[in-house]
Amino acid sequence: MVQVNIKNGTYRNAPVVDTSFPLIKGFQTGAKGGFVTVDGSAVFGPERSNIRIKVDGIDSYEIVGGSVAAFVAPTAVVKEPVAVETDDEIMERIRTRFQILDEMAQAAVDGNIRAMIVSGPPGVGKSYSVERIVEKACLFDTISGKKLRAEVVKGSTSALGLFCTLYKYSDPNCVLVFDDCDSILLDDVALNLLKGALDSGKKRKISWLSDSHMLRREGVPDQFEFKGSVIFITNLKFDKMKSQKLRDHLDALQSRCHYLDLTLDTMRDKVLRIKQIAADGELFADYDFEECVQDEILEFMDENKTKLREMSLRMAMKIADLRKMSPMKWKALAETTCMSRA
Repeated sequence: MVQVNIKNGTYRNAPVVDTSFPLIKGFQTGAKGGFVTVDGSAVFGPERSNIRIKVDGIDSYEIVGGSVAAFVAPTAVVKEPVAVETDDEIMERIRTRFQILDEMAQAAVDGNIRAMIVSGPPGVGKSYSVERIVEKACLFDTISGKKLRAEVVKGSTSALGLFCTLYKYSDPNCVLVFDDCDSILLDDVALNLLKGALDSGKKRKISWLSDSHMLRREGVPDQFEFKGSVIFITNLKFDKMKSQKLRDHLDALQSRCHYLDLTLDTMRDKVLRIKQIAADGELFADYDFEECVQDEILEFMDENKTKLREMSLRMAMKIADLRKMSPMKWKALAETTCMSRA
């Protein structure tokens, strides 16, 4: 039988020093401290066949003729309490992220950063923030009639179309914004072109090795150096993609540029983002609503957040249109046109 030698312990307040017992159960912790359970009948009499010897810890005893691990009770894992953000903390986190977005977009316009990927759900204002800065940068070009130094590309584009667009805005002061162009990520040729534009090397050479009538017609060379900046706005969360092949490509893109996740992952985040824009006076600025009307719309959205087709700034404006059109029936109209039946 496995023995335990108590180097320094107590039993019923009497000291137990350098005494061996048959071990029944290893070290445990109770309300009054640590102990081991032993057969004490040989030392304290036959009625003491199952007793607890108090010890301070593993240094106070040793196992003889067996494995210590087999007789040491596992330590309970104490889970740290999960911190729950308050509404104010969430709104501050989101506000900080959008401030960073503005700063990074301006840095791209100024040529201080080469590339940035912005990830966030649709309808939260990420495109608006970037487009506002790009439009401001192009204001002088528009007034003077010069070639615009920036362009916002929306929707699907082919690999060849991407190559031509990159060439058109390849100068050092140019900025290309790809908004909702996720199809690029699904086309291997287009994706490789984008990787070339985002490359971290000193020279970003982009090549089209296939013969193309379009390139000759447009006067686009089959190879050029891209010196502009790129902002890629997407609804995808790169670290949540299930496809390993696509994950590998997205990891390659992330390694080449700055990646900003706006952290609007929950319905609560989206609701508070909409309330934040409204509180800043930007959401309903064109409606001339009193504050109580704005609050009524926001409360309606919050109460029906699981029924609305989407939780977005666009949805808030749709409902605001209905409120302005029909102050008495707008809720019924919203329930019919803005909510899903499921």
